Amino acid sequence: MSDQLTGAQIVVRALQDQGVEHIFGYPGGAVLPIYDALFQQESIEHVLVRHEQGAAHAAEGYARSTGKVGVLLVTSGPGATNAVTGLADAMMDSIPLVAITGQVPTHLIGTDAFQECDTVGITRACTKHNFLVRDVNELARVLHDAFYIASTGRPGPVVVDIPKDVQFKRGEYQSKSNIVHRTYRPRVEGDTQRIAQAVALMANARRPVFYTGGGVINSGTKASQLLRELVRLTGFPITSTLMGLGAYPASDRQWLGMLGMHGTYEANLAMNRCDVMINIGARFDDRVTGRLDAFSPGSKKIHVDIDPSSINKTVRVEVPIVGDCGHVLEAMIEAWKSLPQKPDVATLTAWWAQVDAWRARRSLSYRQDGDTIKPQYAVERLYQLTKHRKTYITTEVGQHQMWAAQHYHFEEPNRWMTSGGLGTMGYGIPAAVGVQTAHRDALVIDIAGEASVLMTMQELSTAVQYRLPIKIFILNNEYMGMVRQWQQLLHGGRYAHSYSEALPDFVKLAEAYGAKGIRAIKAGELDSAIQEMIDFDGPVIFDCVVDKLENCYPMIPSGAAHDEMILPDAVHAGVSEAGKMLV
Repeated sequence: MSDQLTGAQIVVRALQDQGVEHIFGYPGGAVLPIYDALFQQESIEHVLVRHEQGAAHAAEGYARSTGKVGVLLVTSGPGATNAVTGLADAMMDSIPLVAITGQVPTHLIGTDAFQECDTVGITRACTKHNFLVRDVNELARVLHDAFYIASTGRPGPVVVDIPKDVQFKRGEYQSKSNIVHRTYRPRVEGDTQRIAQAVALMANARRPVFYTGGGVINSGTKASQLLRELVRLTGFPITSTLMGLGAYPASDRQWLGMLGMHGTYEANLAMNRCDVMINIGARFDDRVTGRLDAFSPGSKKIHVDIDPSSINKTVRVEVPIVGDCGHVLEAMIEAWKSLPQKPDVATLTAWWAQVDAWRARRSLSYRQDGDTIKPQYAVERLYQLTKHRKTYITTEVGQHQMWAAQHYHFEEPNRWMTSGGLGTMGYGIPAAVGVQTAHRDALVIDIAGEASVLMTMQELSTAVQYRLPIKIFILNNEYMGMVRQWQQLLHGGRYAHSYSEALPDFVKLAEAYGAKGIRAIKAGELDSAIQEMIDFDGPVIFDCVVDKLENCYPMIPSGAAHDEMILPDAVHAGVSEAGKMLV
């Protein structure tokens, strides 16, 4: 006979059954029964955030760094709406989340009751799926379905909205093992014929390039290992989107760096001039493609993605392969090894000579002169002093995010957490809380901007309470840097509301929270200050005062092609009128 439990107990039992060890949340009237059930168990640790947006981002960081499903628990009405930004962020970046939201009692739904909102309606556009549970006997099945949907296929957030009366009612609990989803069966194996077609194209390529994305990382660590094997077998150059950093080691000679709007010269030119493009787990985002009619015009394109809707969505491809990156990569390796005649490596010599010539432009170069700290130098020194540790990096959104992507080099997957698709300022601190919760012995650093960091600064209190020694490394230029850069390029240097005139003293702010504050103003004091930050066993705010007017280059202006990059030594290039619409 099945167990008879309250709805709240069913929630906790289902979480335990799913192997959940941590959840991030904020209590309220509509979820008090669940919180009472959590209070009476010890296997799941609840982390109390200071704002529901923080719960969602912390769950994202946790999921991204572990490969597990991140879980958040929030109340009805404003609790749910406060979490929407994090849900939309997870949807855009394909992060597996289960969001449990409280709801007013079923008899009050639709009456504009206190703290009521249409959570299902509000979240429909920014979640992979959502549920409103009206029957307590359906609750266990729905929760297990939510975890399955969130973590399979293209990952994403799932909302389970539970009315308060359902949490009190008693019903049957169904274990995870007793539930099989009847309709949702994502395809993981790629079509054999298309894989053979792709490998044949690759074998005859003269100017090939791998273009990889977050789908490789979402597929698991084995997929990253298989990617490395295939890239080395072929001898092809490889680049990656912002979300895919770490899937291939940055120290390897075949690595071209990140591509896209602020990608390297060699990565973007290789994409523009290639004859065969092998897209593994990337979605042809507008920050990568630039002007579509000029995007890699002479290439035949292979696209591997588990989401069929992402294939041929913006860029037409010759060889579409629907399937999990790991499975498809394994099949591609086997097909490559089985070729009757191995491709002549000499055919790639001219292509690599061209790539190396582009690489020689040193498009990420900058000048560190005098005492004023260049933001690129700050990130480089941070990298050099932390690269031998078990280090995880989160970021906010803006110039600092791009400098981090350019100058902090990742050798492993799941070490880089950033908001790519939605571009959410305020992501970094709560994401760092989530990462540190999962990896207590690791060094977790949020590379931040002084404007972004203020959006969710309250989560430093969470870090202090739970003794999470996160480091917040602020590149402080007193501007919303990316906004100012675009205002310089597009609006004649009219810096409308992009300068922060009332910034807090970040050292004193850290101390007020019970954390440590450190400031570096001159380049010569940077290394010792960074080491002090690393050595401190607790949360730190590091106020790194950098050059106020430094721009982030290289850069492909919106509306431009990959071969129309602005390099650091050519900063006066213009932006087309069409491009101004695409910023």
